[in-house]
Amino acid sequence: MIEQIVKVLVTSLLVVSASEAAKRSTIAGALLASLPLTSLMAMVWLYVDTRDAEKVATLANSIFWLLLPSLTLLLALPLLLRSGIGFWLSLALAIALTGASYAAMVALLRWLGIQI
Repeated sequence: MIEQIVKVLVTSLLVVSASEAAKRSTIAGALLASLPLTSLMAMVWLYVDTRDAEKVATLANSIFWLLLPSLTLLLALPLLLRSGIGFWLSLALAIALTGASYAAMVALLRWLGIQI
């Protein structure tokens, strides 16, 4: 139980740090947010929990393949916001487009015979 509390606290601290940094400097916030902190934390926690390097390697490989569709959100959201659509609707549409991109990537990877 203590281990899960530590995981939540460390992970939350990283997210809050990025958000707070962005209030002061968009560059600092973007730098923190662009680091693959979630991926790094997931790999660290997986290794700490299992001591299985192969599981970590498989996770890293899967993250690699799903990174491209995740960029859809970062492309769609500013385009939608700058086109005059409100924040919440823009966010919802960007999330939906990202979900569709994930589905398309998973289908493409399956078709190519790439296991994630």
